[in-house]
Amino acid sequence: MSFSVYPDNFHSQDTTTGHSGWHLYREALIDNRIKHTTHQWYARHAKRFLEFHKDSDYKHMTKYQVEQHILAIPTEWFEHDWQAAQYIDAVRILLIYIFKLPWACEFPWQSHISATKTITTAHPTLARETINNTPLAPKFSTELSSAHHNSLLSLVHSLRERDYKIKTEQSYCHWVQRFLLETNSTPIESLADSNVKEFLNNLLMQRNASKSTQNSALNALVYYFRFVLSRPLGELSHFRSSRPPKLPTVLTQNQVNMLLNSLSGTHLLMAEIMYGAGLRLIECVRLRVKDIDFDHRIIQVVDGKGGKHRRVPLPNKTIKNLHLQITNVASLHNQDLAMGFGSVFMPNALGKKYPTAAKELHWQYTFPSSRLAVDPRSGVTRRHHIHESGLQRAIRKAAARSGISKSISSHTLRHSFATHLLEAGYDIRTVQELLGHSDVSTTMIYTHVMNRPGMVPVKSPLDT
Repeated sequence: MSFSVYPDNFHSQDTTTGHSGWHLYREALIDNRIKHTTHQWYARHAKRFLEFHKDSDYKHMTKYQVEQHILAIPTEWFEHDWQAAQYIDAVRILLIYIFKLPWACEFPWQSHISATKTITTAHPTLARETINNTPLAPKFSTELSSAHHNSLLSLVHSLRERDYKIKTEQSYCHWVQRFLLETNSTPIESLADSNVKEFLNNLLMQRNASKSTQNSALNALVYYFRFVLSRPLGELSHFRSSRPPKLPTVLTQNQVNMLLNSLSGTHLLMAEIMYGAGLRLIECVRLRVKDIDFDHRIIQVVDGKGGKHRRVPLPNKTIKNLHLQITNVASLHNQDLAMGFGSVFMPNALGKKYPTAAKELHWQYTFPSSRLAVDPRSGVTRRHHIHESGLQRAIRKAAARSGISKSISSHTLRHSFATHLLEAGYDIRTVQELLGHSDVSTTMIYTHVMNRPGMVPVKSPLDT
């Protein structure tokens, strides 16, 4: 396969090797360990990029030009997220290995590739959105009888009436469905404690389930029998397992710096905010432009865990890059508006109360997806926030590159934030408020991983 559109240096042969631009591109694909079966698709992506910028000077393309192009990839170009991600990777190889643009090696390609992943109907942000005032129910197994299916729908409505979190809803539906599948031959009206005991025994003895798994299953069935079947279960406390609290993984400040130095682009900025403000992963990706108060140096966390709101400090180190990020968001938003889009998901039916607010800049996500996508619930074409899995992967890879011999996840940054504040002498009640914990006993866990437990310096007897 060959390109029909090439810049001059593609048409001509390389003076050193005598090879054409396409031959060099294919060699670059091999050097980057791109599967041979996908070479033709990478070539098509590169051709599309070249055709889109055929009036540009390829040798002098700027970082800003490429970034704006990636952020405004036309929705009709790709049907699937992986195709958009592959396109960006093809452009990366083209600009680094063929055009050898000096800024291309430092460009945050992985951040943009991660941002191509769109949100599904089960995502916590969209889970409570309704269509025609009817909550969209999850898909259940086709092996269930109609009575069992209707019973599960009743479970969904019951959970939503009580405003349970979507993660809890998904867990409860999973376990109740498994229970009903194993007791499919038993009519719902005949289900009793004995069926639950048999199911839990099977889970414990034959499948060697963990303690947390046992508790999840038990909680789901207790709720189902009490609120859906209106037949509370008897004594099942012997199935409930307790486990000692697990000490969180905490990095030293030097290790935090090592980890952050292994990140770049949007992922670096997000990680800095998570560590500098103690945000949870989902709180970080859901940040909107309006939530950042530069004047008062605070970040407003809206509808955090437990539906709580709180204010946290805005790290001074992030202010410059956050201003640049919001400038990019504004530019991208203007492009979306010009194309007839520009609306954003509005929580708690605010979109109906304020119909024009969804297209205002201050409601836009601070870390938007790199591509427009059809909202899986409403069918509206929107630009949602970046998917959290991209940042999770980036932090795991950064941890591996930094050589830190600890099990590190995105939540490790929040653990480190709390511990370092306590080590610096801040009151535990202040840290509790910043973390959004309902009970100070939850915050107390960090006193067990401090370098100075209880704020009293302890010296090992081996060092005396």
